[in-house]
Amino acid sequence: MKWLKRLGIALLALPVTLIAIFVLYEIFGMCINHITTGRQTNALQLNLENEISDIEIISVNSETGNTSGTGNHVDCMSSVIFSTQMQEAEIKDCMSKYYVFDEWSCYVNQTDDGYYMIYINTSAPFADNIEGH
Repeated sequence: MKWLKRLGIALLALPVTLIAIFVLYEIFGMCINHITTGRQTNALQLNLENEISDIEIISVNSETGNTSGTGNHVDCMSSVIFSTQMQEAEIKDCMSKYYVFDEWSCYVNQTDDGYYMIYINTSAPFADNIEGH
C-alpha cells in the first residue's frame, strides 16, 4: 500500500516537474541569446575600431528578440552609429572580411545627421525561444 501512495505522489508531481524543467530551459535559452547578442555587438564595435582609424563611435545598440516581427523566432540585432572620413563603399570594403553585406541582415548606410550606421541581424542560438513569440 505504501508503494501505491508513493506512485500516486510521483504521478501528481510529474506535471509540475516537467513544467519547471520547461521554464528553466526557456530561461536558460533567453540568457544564452542575450549573451550572444552582447558578444556580437562587442565584436562589431571592436572590428570597426580595428579597421577604421579615425572612427568616433556615437552610439551602440543591441536587441534580442523578434526584431522583424515576421514570425516566431529570436534575432540578435546589433547596430553602431559612428563618424569617419571614409566613404560608405570604403567602409563596406574594409568590413567585408568580417561580414557579408546583403542589404537586409547586414548593411551600412548614412544617417540624416551625416553619421554612418552599421546594422547586423543574425539568428539567435535558441531561435525558437519564448522571447520571439
